[in-house]
Amino acid sequence: MKAIVQDAYGPADVLRLRDVGRPTIGDEEVLVEVRAAAVDPGVWVLMTGRPYLMRLAGFGLRRPKVAVRGRDVAGVVAAVGARVTRFQPGQEVYGTCESGSYAEYASARQSRLAPKPAGLTFEQAAAIPVSGMTALQAVRDVAQVRPGQRTLVIGASGGVGSFAVQIAKAYGASVTGVCSAARAGLVRSLGADDVVDYAREEIDRDGARYDVVVDTAGNRPLSLLRRALTPRGTLVIVGGGHTAYRFTGGMGRTFRAPLLSMFVGQRLRPVVSRERAEHLEELTRLVESGAVTPVIDRAYPLSEAPDAIRRLVEGHPAGKVVVTL
Repeated sequence: MKAIVQDAYGPADVLRLRDVGRPTIGDEEVLVEVRAAAVDPGVWVLMTGRPYLMRLAGFGLRRPKVAVRGRDVAGVVAAVGARVTRFQPGQEVYGTCESGSYAEYASARQSRLAPKPAGLTFEQAAAIPVSGMTALQAVRDVAQVRPGQRTLVIGASGGVGSFAVQIAKAYGASVTGVCSAARAGLVRSLGADDVVDYAREEIDRDGARYDVVVDTAGNRPLSLLRRALTPRGTLVIVGGGHTAYRFTGGMGRTFRAPLLSMFVGQRLRPVVSRERAEHLEELTRLVESGAVTPVIDRAYPLSEAPDAIRRLVEGHPAGKVVVTL
């Protein structure tokens, strides 16, 4: 099968389109014929091996343990393992995989897949899993957003941010999005009640008014983020800053936030995203109800996957970048 693979860490130039064997599946796994896959910051991290702390976490010291890139996947079930009960060949599915999704076939655990939402294209479905599940857990589980709360989403036009705006709105919050002036119309169309143009105003322009701040950008100090929060507000840190520091990436704030939270009235929490079918099923419910719509920035064919990753890192996409097969 055709796949985008790498033999060493580095920039997108290390990626090559090659013929490789199909992944094998275990008893609890599903073989998916891939129709589309998406790009998220984790793809860049595994491609470059930065921050270096990630290599020590078991992803490979000198080269990636998994050579094929990509984790979001949408496609058609080609085969199932002996103990798979939730899916059957021919079924359209979406979710995440560990074998690499920039390939004609990928293997995935049945616990990380769900039926593809009705009415979505494969490209739209592939845009959901990693970013959508992260946004869902940030808004629903960590922030515990409730109706009427004032919620600020930083990076509102990005992959996670565009989902966070819609999910917070679906849960009854009043939402302000932080983005560029060029993306203000998009963010309002996602349901934002107000927009902050980060080039002209800072997030604390109105003082400590937000019950929840969801930060997906990763480039503001905790002191500034806290100034926009009410005294008992909740700050949710969603990754970010992965390109800034070679060793730790944006993990410094992630480690400091819960420690600082012990001494202040505000809740400062990072998101440790977990990929589960139940999260995909809630996202499916939101999509099929009309509350959430994936935003596609641009689609690239498999052979141009390196350009798709460059678009994510250098192009500041609106929504998700996807790879199609």
